[in-house]
Amino acid sequence: MFDDVSSSALRVAVTGLAARQSAIANNIANIETPGYRARKVEFEEALRGAVAKGLSPLGVAPQTSTSLEPTRLNGNNVNLDEETLSHIDTTMRYQLTIRALDTKYSMLRDAIKGA
Repeated sequence: MFDDVSSSALRVAVTGLAARQSAIANNIANIETPGYRARKVEFEEALRGAVAKGLSPLGVAPQTSTSLEPTRLNGNNVNLDEETLSHIDTTMRYQLTIRALDTKYSMLRDAIKGA
């Protein structure tokens, strides 16, 4: 019941978006740390591919990589404007995903109640 493709994909999306939020927070916290390289979290393409191929979305895990963007003189490559926009985008996606899960579980709750 809770392992259908849509529920699984939504749970993977929540995990990936939470990991991205954590990476963004770390990037911003280290904006002045010499030599710090920004981290990026990707999972959407792998999730899309798994669903398209009929594979379980639960096999998809967020992948963290180091940004290859140019660095400043201190070796740091965190771009505050980029991180801020990414934070806003990720927050909106996270909220939308949580709403979708909430709606799905509300429909299940209503079905169980017999409403």
